[in-house]
Amino acid sequence: MKLDVQRRIDRVAGAFICRILSCFSTKRTGAIGKPNPQSILVILLSEMGSLVLARAMFDRLKMRYPGASRYVLLFEQNREVLELIGGVHPENIVSVRNSSLLKLLLDSIKVIRRLRRIGIDVVVDCELFSRVSSIFSFLSGAGIRVGFHPHTQEGLYRGDFINRPVLYNPYHHISHQFVNMVEAIESKKTPTVKMPVPAHELRAPRMRVGEGEIKRLLKRFQTDFPEVRENNLVLVYAGGGLLPLRAWPLENFCTVAKSLIKKGYAVGLIGLEEDKNLAGRILAECNDKDCVDLTGYTRTIRELMIIFHFASLLITNDGGPGHFAAMTPIPAIILYGPETPVLYGPLSPRSFSFYVPLSCSPCLTAFNHRNSPCDGDNLCLKNISPQEVLEKSYELLEGPDAPCYVAGDDWK
Repeated sequence: MKLDVQRRIDRVAGAFICRILSCFSTKRTGAIGKPNPQSILVILLSEMGSLVLARAMFDRLKMRYPGASRYVLLFEQNREVLELIGGVHPENIVSVRNSSLLKLLLDSIKVIRRLRRIGIDVVVDCELFSRVSSIFSFLSGAGIRVGFHPHTQEGLYRGDFINRPVLYNPYHHISHQFVNMVEAIESKKTPTVKMPVPAHELRAPRMRVGEGEIKRLLKRFQTDFPEVRENNLVLVYAGGGLLPLRAWPLENFCTVAKSLIKKGYAVGLIGLEEDKNLAGRILAECNDKDCVDLTGYTRTIRELMIIFHFASLLITNDGGPGHFAAMTPIPAIILYGPETPVLYGPLSPRSFSFYVPLSCSPCLTAFNHRNSPCDGDNLCLKNISPQEVLEKSYELLEGPDAPCYVAGDDWK
């Protein structure tokens, strides 16, 4: 389903269903749930990047409730990301398809039946932008339902049946807020979590690479693109995904790509098959053998992340690739504007985020269903110059901490 269709369904049908279910809520009667939960469900449906940022929350759940079985409910297309980061057993991943309304409805019925059979004790609903997750939370039958709540703020109405409401704080990184969800399970405070934000930085999990995986994909790459095998490879993701507003101007990517090629680097344009038209425009502008189209080249996210192991740098718009890079040794430059790295920055010391905090930025928030009022003139991104990005690129590529792939799948 298109994103706008999902928003309309959620706004109309979602709000109505939430109000109906709230009539049956046990929130005001003090539902406690089991003191030692045996089954915990995490709902994180839609965001691939958020799954990476939620790894610390999964670790906290495991530490706090070592005897509990942990389940995760997500959209089917995000299953591979969760399998990569770990945190739950693959058999405990519950997915629904959202490619059409009919598939979503059919899968939802199956999922609710399965959750009822399991006997979920606690639901941790990590979604910010949809009401469907809170509906799953209620229908799961769990006695404890943790979820973000606006309290006195004006936010999305998600029902009155969240009995462990966590105050959404737009000033703290989302990874810390996910950890707060675990702290809320046994809390009776209002707001449920009142604790200092940890001083230490959270880190993305390290991707586990099997022996020889990097060598095999590197050999395939060198066979398919022999003209760039001797050059240092810089990967570029110019797409905006479901939110084109997050894309840096195409002409800026062209300027950066041409400069990198002129200085002796190879440029690989990554993305999905639907990004081929965009990649084609950059290829035509560069008109050089050292600029290659890798859109659709990798069959899985894992393969893309293995390429990250032998590439020298990633330059990307805000989105999944920047968070995937944080799980690998590659340094990354991420371009933010409609959203802010203060909330969604990757958890890696090798990542650098460009962000120009205009008076209207960030405009994609938990309070507007990620539906920006912007007219499309994303000055927040246009004010990031190609010269700034190139200067940082050469610093990362040529500095003392530049990555270097060596034999044996090791890094130094």
